[in-house]
Amino acid sequence: MTAQTTYKPARYYTWTYLITFVLLLIGAYVSRVNTTGLFLAFIVPATMTPFLVSLVMMLRSKDPSLKRDFGRRIVNLRLIAPKMLPIMLLLGPLLVVVSILLSLPFGGSIEQFRVSDGFSSAGVMIPGLVMLFVIASFEELGWRGYAFNSLQSHPKSFFKAALLFGVLWSLWHLPLVLVKDTYQYQITQENIWFALNFFISVIPLGILVSWIWVKNRMSILAAVLIHFLVNVSQEAFSTTQSTKCIETVLLIAVTAVIVLLDRRLFFVAPNPMGGPLDHTAEPQSSLAASGS
Repeated sequence: MTAQTTYKPARYYTWTYLITFVLLLIGAYVSRVNTTGLFLAFIVPATMTPFLVSLVMMLRSKDPSLKRDFGRRIVNLRLIAPKMLPIMLLLGPLLVVVSILLSLPFGGSIEQFRVSDGFSSAGVMIPGLVMLFVIASFEELGWRGYAFNSLQSHPKSFFKAALLFGVLWSLWHLPLVLVKDTYQYQITQENIWFALNFFISVIPLGILVSWIWVKNRMSILAAVLIHFLVNVSQEAFSTTQSTKCIETVLLIAVTAVIVLLDRRLFFVAPNPMGGPLDHTAEPQSSLAASGS
């Protein structure tokens, strides 16, 4: 990747939002007039949109190194830092487990540790895991292949870019509240505050995933892995919506601690990696120096 690479964040996000929202609004209509699951024919392409728009933007770019860098960050396992693996593997489950434990003094049930119905049998669990992996893969191929880089290409701190991405990522899910049988639709029907909690929770999660991505030298595989494991953790337990509100508070607290501990990474402008488009250098930060 060269320093002359020109990103077009406004064009990328405009097309991503436009295509996604059109597909999801059509899917919302179909979900109301058809009960055979035909709406999935619009939901699945919608989840692929961040990647497809990224692919088009890269293919249309006159900078060949943009494409090479994208491929390298997908296949190069050496970009993943071994010291980050425990965080990547345990973050999702620990957030859920600690949240359930915190809910118990407030009347939460110990039954929340029970495996959810979606994971109660291999016949149900395996297709569910495949779907969660596909969703995480297509999203992160787009978000980390082009989208976040385009935000970071402008003179701003990593924290501002990560926060802006978290907000944009949250809003990208918004039309799902209109699509029957989706998780977002169900919690909106149950209680509007539960839906609001979901959208709030995506923002610190976006910051956290961005941090893990950078700590793994912008490995797209690392972003896919943490995204997938967080989603699996949310689906595997019988967590109540009230406990998910506690989890959001916990997630915000964990993110805040990481930002404070790694403030050099988050607040050095324009790019914590040393150059505006340098994806190969080892990020230097207070948290890395501490051996965390």
